[in-house]
Amino acid sequence: MTLAWRHLPRTLRLETSSLRIRKKCPSLSGAFWTSVTKLGLHTKPRMPPCDFTPERYQSLAYDRVLDIHKQHLSPVLTSYFSEPLLLHQGHMEWLFDYEGNRYLDFFSGIVTVSVGHCHPKVNAVAQKQLGRLWHTSAFFVHPPIHEYAEKLSALLPEPLKVIFFLNSGSEANDLAMLMARAHSNNTDIISFRGAYHGCSPYTLGLSNIVSFKTKLPSGIGCQSTMCPDVFRGPWGGSHCRDSPVQTIRKCSCAPDCCQAKDQYIEQFKDTLNTSVAKSIAGFFAEPIQGVNGFVQYPKGFLKEAFELVRERGGVCIADEVQTGFGRLGSHFWGFQTHGVLPDIVTMAKGIANGFPMAAVVTTPDIAQSLAKHLLHFSTFGGNPLACAIGSAVLKVIKEENLQKNSQEVGTYMLLKFAKLRDEFEIVGDVRGKGLMVGIEMVKDKMSRQPLPREEVNQIHQDCKHMGLIIGRGGIFSQTFRIAPPMCITKPEVDFATEVLRSALIQHMERRAKQN
Repeated sequence: MTLAWRHLPRTLRLETSSLRIRKKCPSLSGAFWTSVTKLGLHTKPRMPPCDFTPERYQSLAYDRVLDIHKQHLSPVLTSYFSEPLLLHQGHMEWLFDYEGNRYLDFFSGIVTVSVGHCHPKVNAVAQKQLGRLWHTSAFFVHPPIHEYAEKLSALLPEPLKVIFFLNSGSEANDLAMLMARAHSNNTDIISFRGAYHGCSPYTLGLSNIVSFKTKLPSGIGCQSTMCPDVFRGPWGGSHCRDSPVQTIRKCSCAPDCCQAKDQYIEQFKDTLNTSVAKSIAGFFAEPIQGVNGFVQYPKGFLKEAFELVRERGGVCIADEVQTGFGRLGSHFWGFQTHGVLPDIVTMAKGIANGFPMAAVVTTPDIAQSLAKHLLHFSTFGGNPLACAIGSAVLKVIKEENLQKNSQEVGTYMLLKFAKLRDEFEIVGDVRGKGLMVGIEMVKDKMSRQPLPREEVNQIHQDCKHMGLIIGRGGIFSQTFRIAPPMCITKPEVDFATEVLRSALIQHMERRAKQN
């Protein structure tokens, strides 16, 4: 699928040994990339063309940026690279640094840019609203919030029709926790190990990754349960996942029967029987785990887990912060891929293409339960600018068939990456759905032990040097997270595949020299 408005004259740039040296090709004929195995290790795969020229960078010097960051910003180390990437401008699936180097963005600012960086149609709506009205607060009404609420609610099944607007995923999940407890009059909430649901004091209890655990009191009443990970967990096979690509693990299950699912359900029952009260408040689940490396559960697991939770008086919460808005391709919402109907849905990130916005959608009954307990209020939630942008994003997703593009290009990408798994012993797993793909790196396929962090770091760095930005995830930061904007094309997937292949070859060469 191609986007009609993007059929513009383009200049093809040949990426040679330095991203700063570019040659213009007079013709677009032929492939946009050339295999590294043909060109040799020191020639970068050729980037697809881009019809956009960034503005000249005229802000702070790079060293000054680093100094200010060290003196005045959080000391928590978050930069992926030893030399942090100073980004200047973005256009659709492309990013540009302060030196004018171009990068293909395959991480979307942590799965946040849904329809493309600075999408022209979204920009136009934002600029128009900026000139009309930015902010009013919830004490007053304005058209954008009502227009957007009507559009968003139409995309969700009954009875999920009451919307609370907020500003971030953490804030949305924080409110969902409160809703679950207010409605059930219970306290205990269950989430998966490896889950990430936010970094607020409340949601830290739900986020079960060591980086987000603290000695300080937080998240009281939260209990973790085993993540049904069919690649790294104790059970898994060759038919478990709702994905074009399955694990390399073998099983004797029929395609419509999953013994791994049954085993993980027994673990979930064990948590219910030993670690929480007889009546619980709820259960949080991402349709596909995000920070843990895009982990998928066995088909049918969530449906059975939801039934067990409701038997204990709890409500079921789908965290769609990363999976929602058509990214998974086959469905608009991740929970739909599991055949379940949650009681509460949280969303953020792609909801407004990177503008700060979030929402919690629930049933009238649960909304009333919350209202009986407190006056919920958000100063900036649902402000005119955010809601205008949210409406524009929904319009672009529909007009440019981006959900369909996620399905078609995502499946193409999964199958291309699966060939890398077949080619390289250190690529243990390729998984995902639509434009949410995880590539898990291992020492070897037999042990499935994570590839050491320093080795994954080097592969990651090599990809950046060749113009590809990808994310990281997993308990040991061993998984590459691939989640490009939904406007991505197949030639760009071809380029990304060749970059990853080149980086893996270079890694194997380094390893051979050390042995």
